[in-house]
Amino acid sequence: MKRRDVLKKAGILAAAGLITRGNNAVAAEESSKNKLVLKIAHITDVHIRPDIDAPQKFKRCLETIKSEKVDFFLNGGDSIFDASYDSVKRERVTELWNLWDDCLKGLKGYEVYSCIGNHDTWWAAPSKTDEMYGKDYVVKRLGIPNRYYSFSKAGWHFIILDGNNPSITLDDQQFDWLKKELEQLPANQPVLIMSHYPILGVTPFWEGGMHSDYKKLKALFYQHRDKVKVCLSGHNHLLDTASYNGTQYFCNGAMSGFWWGKGDDKSAGDGYYEETPPGYAILELYQDGTVKNTYKPHAF
Repeated sequence: MKRRDVLKKAGILAAAGLITRGNNAVAAEESSKNKLVLKIAHITDVHIRPDIDAPQKFKRCLETIKSEKVDFFLNGGDSIFDASYDSVKRERVTELWNLWDDCLKGLKGYEVYSCIGNHDTWWAAPSKTDEMYGKDYVVKRLGIPNRYYSFSKAGWHFIILDGNNPSITLDDQQFDWLKKELEQLPANQPVLIMSHYPILGVTPFWEGGMHSDYKKLKALFYQHRDKVKVCLSGHNHLLDTASYNGTQYFCNGAMSGFWWGKGDDKSAGDGYYEETPPGYAILELYQDGTVKNTYKPHAF
């Protein structure tokens, strides 16, 4: 082989090596960006109650979720059956919250981040100075820092909202806080927002309802479209997914389905509310801001 051919072949092999190493580096970088960083359980609308075997059903489902090896739980509100009606007495509210506490004993070692649902608050207390009146008591029973708050984990930022205000909106103080919260985050930091009520969705047009300030919120999210990746909700006991301006809106079905009852669709199975079975969701969050939401029915 001539010296020229030897050098030429050596150059080709060296170039091939550089290309291979370069491709491997690109692949490694892409793999890093697509790395799964969090696996989260989303439960919502548990509506825990003492009858129709609801506590036992809930506890069994929590054990199933734990087998999924999740990092923590997001609880979307309406944790107890109902404290919001005028006829509800103190003893009933206390009973329901004690049931909630008992059920969550099985989650020892897991963090549970909750938001307030419209059925969690006892408005019929004798006075506004009663310790059990209003949202402050719910904040205490859920063990959350405030009616709205935030935290960060594994490169993701989580924002928990309180839409339990007139016309299902954020109050001005909360909206200003949300705006500043998003502004102070670095560019491209992925954000998951959880609210009890859907901010945008399909099912609110015939069931349950949604935020009436959705235009104001979606405009804010558009300003931070490099950050706001997911809006998570419940309330409607129905399952839907919407996508707008790069944000995915997941409204997941209720843990309680038809409030732990037999359901309104006998052909589908126990617990169905319209076409949605009782269940929970598993969210897989990735380093690059992508997310997978998988709804998992559970049998009563």
